[in-house]
This record gives sequence, C-alpha cells and structure tokens, in this order.
Amino acid sequence: MQPIAPLIQVRDLSHGVIRDLSFSWPAGVHWICGDEGRGKTTLLRLLAGELAPEHGSVITPLGDVFWVDLLDASHDANTVHLCWQNLRSRHAHWDEALRVELSHALKVSEHHNKQLHMLSAGTRRKVGIIAALASGATVTLLDQPFAALDMASIRVLHDFLHEAAEQRHRAWIVADYEAPTHLPQASVLTLP
Repeated sequence: MQPIAPLIQVRDLSHGVIRDLSFSWPAGVHWICGDEGRGKTTLLRLLAGELAPEHGSVITPLGDVFWVDLLDASHDANTVHLCWQNLRSRHAHWDEALRVELSHALKVSEHHNKQLHMLSAGTRRKVGIIAALASGATVTLLDQPFAALDMASIRVLHDFLHEAAEQRHRAWIVADYEAPTHLPQASVLTLP
C-alpha cells in the first residue's frame, strides 16, 4: 500500500509557544488540541500563511488554504454578503450552491445585508463556517467551530465533517480543546 501524501506539513516549526514542531496532514479530518494558550490558533495562522515562522517551515499544498477569523474587529463593517464575496474571489473551487444551502440550513440568509458588528458571535462564526465549507480549498482550517453555535448548527457541521472525512484530496484541520470521539479523526495533534 502506498503511503498517503501530506497536503500540508510543518518542519521544525517554531513561533511563540510552538517549538520545533514537525507534523504532516494528509486528506481527512484532523484535530489540533490543547488547553488555552497552547498555540492552537497560532498554528492555524502559521499554516494559513498569516504568520511567519520564527524558525522552520510550512509546506503548503498545490491548491489553496482556507482561513478566516470573522470575529476579528477588522471585519466589523463588512456585510455578510461582502464577506462571502471577498472570500469567494480567493478560492477558485468555491461552491456557491453549497453556500446557499448552508446559509439556509444555518439560518444565516436573513442576515445577508447586515454588517458583521450587528451579529452575535455565534452568527459571525456561522458566516465563517459557511465560507469554509463552501470554499473548496485543498486545506480548510477551522478554529473552535462549535463555540457559540446552537445545536441545529452543530449537527449540520457534524454531518459535514463526517462527509469530509471521505474526501481523498482535501484536508480539514480543526483546532479545539479536545477532539470529539464521535467525529472522524485522521490524526490528533495535542499541543503541550
């Protein structure tokens, strides 16, 4: 059997609390876990190219990497529609039909023309999750996606991650305090 090629990897990566990390992520659903302040979000930002490593390297895929933090105040003045439009322009494999389907399933359609600062943290998170799932990116990075979500939205995301685990050419990297045992786990990286 042929080894599974990584879609994204890090070699001897150091930045902040992350020290000399080497790890690779092939296709599937992966988890980055650890307590508060252990570097989960920092690692996602490094994988996305938003931060530069102090040492080591990030080897990115031929396709694109999806990352967005819509809770960041820099997005406050954007409408939901503009957010999606901007993100769509960055991802060549964006699935607009899936975006529409998810915006109905997660009950975000009614907020289409609202600025993000007018939305709750949970609804802002939903806007980002919808974009992540519709992006079609080779690697999709999700930071604590279940926080502040209602149970119906959590079920939609759970169902999607089960389907995503079967995709052969995409990796989903989810950062959270721990990996839920009822969801797919191609790998679990626990940051000390």
